[in-house]
Amino acid sequence: MFELTVKNKFSAAHVLCGYPGDCARLHGHTWTVEVKVFGKELNELGMLIDFKDIKKQLATIINEFDHSYINDLPGFGEDGVNPTAENLSYYIFQTLAQRISSIQMGVKLKEVSVWESPDAYATYREDF
Repeated sequence: MFELTVKNKFSAAHVLCGYPGDCARLHGHTWTVEVKVFGKELNELGMLIDFKDIKKQLATIINEFDHSYINDLPGFGEDGVNPTAENLSYYIFQTLAQRISSIQMGVKLKEVSVWESPDAYATYREDF
């Protein structure tokens, strides 16, 4: 089994509604998103999938978040979803999973981790 990992970053602000502490106030992070894909077969070039293709798809998703107030974005805030690292990792996973499998047959998204600081992150993965 082969596994590839790519990372990207974005800067955004959010508020954790109902949180009993400082994070209930407006604050921001430079978020890091780490994506892992896996598969069994390499293509004719000896690659599972081109890193550039994963990076491009990830960039189209996180560009929605970059320099934004996440609570105002569709799927968060008014939709009743707190913009936690956990919920961001779930959202990105769900959005990216279909895109990855359509690029390269047999390649699946394994997990998405969202870091809100160098030492704090959340990961979403699904069982296969």
